[in-house]
Amino acid sequence: MIVITAPTGNIGRHLLPLLLESAPAHGERLRVVVRDPARLPDATRERVEVVVGSHGDADVVDRAFAGADAVFWLVPPDSSRTPDEGFRGFTRPAAQALATHGVGHVVGVSALGRGTPAADRAGLVTASLAMDDLIAGTGVAYRALANPSYFENFLEDAEEIREKGVFTDVVDPDRKAPLVAVADIAAVAAGLLLERTWSGVDSVPVLGPQDLSPNDLARIMTERLGRPVRYERQAFDELYATLVGYGLDETFARGVCDMKRAKDAGLDAGVTRTPDTATPTTFEQWCDRVLRPAVASSPAA
Repeated sequence: MIVITAPTGNIGRHLLPLLLESAPAHGERLRVVVRDPARLPDATRERVEVVVGSHGDADVVDRAFAGADAVFWLVPPDSSRTPDEGFRGFTRPAAQALATHGVGHVVGVSALGRGTPAADRAGLVTASLAMDDLIAGTGVAYRALANPSYFENFLEDAEEIREKGVFTDVVDPDRKAPLVAVADIAAVAAGLLLERTWSGVDSVPVLGPQDLSPNDLARIMTERLGRPVRYERQAFDELYATLVGYGLDETFARGVCDMKRAKDAGLDAGVTRTPDTATPTTFEQWCDRVLRPAVASSPAA
């Protein structure tokens, strides 16, 4: 029995079809935890066991983890809470349920940065690493997917790219860093969940095929979208004010800024890419498949 949390999220919606395709051959049943079952396709609901509710609730994870052999764990972002509350606080009931039901294996979505000088002052990433320690402390075999920033983050800029030819961030325009497609994260997670020959606690870096700077990204967007796109660097104070203006918890907003400041200082550069840690989807391919349709369909400003 494999339990999938957040099955309708960015990673889960790629992971669940992979497991539905491969789980029967491995003799695995699937159970999902979802707030709104209507968000699952009808054909999917017929093939999985559904536990309705938030996987941050003790009674929900107690039901969901009963009889489970493996769990895919993903904490949904919650900008109304502090980073520590959002990661460790949300995960605490699950950690208890993992121990209570003797779950053997957990694959969790986390971040790069462990062991780097900025790891203890990296905001959301620091909180995510603390969540990993909480899960590892339950005694399960645990693999933390150590991810860089996602290609999908650029979907938030789709309208600005369409209307102004601009995307923004706070990092140095020439700072090269790994980036990854969420579909590739899902593929790595599926492999770990289905082939549970691993034990102990470790991180699994998921690094994408190459490091890219914001200037590299702007060049590729220009080529693939057929329109000029440039990178505009934003000040950290301006980013913080914007986030608070959107109604985010002030501590959460600082956590975002601290994370980005750490990334600008090389937080994601602590792992060397190898054939085992590289993933296949290039930014060019992702632009063609995902960003270009999103930009074309973005509403006018």
